[in-house]
Amino acid sequence: MSIPLVSTPSVRLSLPSKGRLSEDILSFLNDCGLHVDKPNPRQYQAHIRALPELLVLFQRPGDIVVSVRDGSVEFGITGLDVIHERKGDNGSVLILHDALNFGQCALTLAVPETWESVFTVNDLCSYTRNLDHPLRIATKYPVLTGRFLDARGIPYTLISAEGTLETAPAIGYADIISDLVSSGQTLRDNRLRPLTDGVILPSQAALIANVDALTGNPEALRVARYLLEFFEAHLVAVENLAVFANMRGTSPEAISERIFAQMTISGLQGPTISRVLVRQQDPNWYAVNIIVPRSELFQAINELRAIGGSGVVVLPVTYIFDEEPPRYRAMLEALHR
Repeated sequence: MSIPLVSTPSVRLSLPSKGRLSEDILSFLNDCGLHVDKPNPRQYQAHIRALPELLVLFQRPGDIVVSVRDGSVEFGITGLDVIHERKGDNGSVLILHDALNFGQCALTLAVPETWESVFTVNDLCSYTRNLDHPLRIATKYPVLTGRFLDARGIPYTLISAEGTLETAPAIGYADIISDLVSSGQTLRDNRLRPLTDGVILPSQAALIANVDALTGNPEALRVARYLLEFFEAHLVAVENLAVFANMRGTSPEAISERIFAQMTISGLQGPTISRVLVRQQDPNWYAVNIIVPRSELFQAINELRAIGGSGVVVLPVTYIFDEEPPRYRAMLEALHR
């Protein structure tokens, strides 16, 4: 896909300015062939050579969502947790891709380990009836947490906190917390326990866009397609491997029949089979090229061997492009509702 060079970037993409998520996003973009050129780590602007019309900005995660919501930035990548917390209700933020497969965590309710009878939300409901005050919850996510508790009829008071939440119950200014949990080790270190059904929102990195920019700026729409093309092609590719093998057979059709009789080696639409020109002029050697899921590689190799495959070579895949990215079609449908 070719995008014409422009003298001045006309579209903006905001990324987190620091932290683990920032590092993971830059690594992901690089793996997608979209290296962010930021020579000075203290700079808050950068460029992507493959997208010269795109200016990359670095902001705090919450500010990314607000900037996209207000239209000062066309695109952003950050966690679903902060997106749903701060996107508002006016429909100006459209989630283009909600599964970039990194930054996984979950906004979760956690209670002190000393609450020995509280393991579920129903247990929490019963426990709060014996409190002489509404349940006090320390959180950085008042919108999502309040919505979750309202739906379950639990009376509460939200306590805003910007620092470490895990100490709030021990210090005494909150009863429980609502916070992001990944491994859960920090909770255990602070003698807290997540409720078994207390996940408010599973989260991971996501791509968002401003709706007005997509409908009113053709350049933004082209960038959206470019990003979705390469994100999807890379995400599909990393789950698969290219497998090459040599195989004897009377014809490509005869070899394909053997392949289609197996469980895992039929490829995306089917195998690519071509003649191998060997020194002995043996007309019965063919090369087979298939794409197999990474998780099924061992079974695929065994199946190839079972039908006469030899000299098996396995290579990683960088991109697998579809005819049109499904998420791009979904974006167009959302814009025309």
